[in-house]
Amino acid sequence: MTALWIAHVKVTDDAAYGEYARRATSAIADHGGVFLARGGAYEQLEGPDRPRNVVARFPSLQAAHDCYYSAAYQDALSHAKGASQRELCIVEEIA
Repeated sequence: MTALWIAHVKVTDDAAYGEYARRATSAIADHGGVFLARGGAYEQLEGPDRPRNVVARFPSLQAAHDCYYSAAYQDALSHAKGASQRELCIVEEIA
C-alpha cells in the first residue's frame, strides 16, 4: 500500500529552508516519492497555522520511513532545523 508524508511547516529562515527543500527533493525522489501538494493555497481549520503544507506519496510505508532516515534526507533536514517549525507524519493510504 502507498503512504503519504504530510508536513505542516512555518518557515522562519527562507534561505536555509530553501536549501533544505532543494536537497529534500532529491532524497524524496530517490525513494520513489512524488509531491501531491507543495505550498499553495490552503485553509487552516484547526490546530496551529503552518502556511507551508506538503504532501508526498511513496510506494510504501517502508519507503517513506527509509527516506526519512536516509543519509541524504537527514543531511537535508539539518538545513530545516532552526529554519522552521514543522510537523511531519507518515500515513498509509487506503487501498
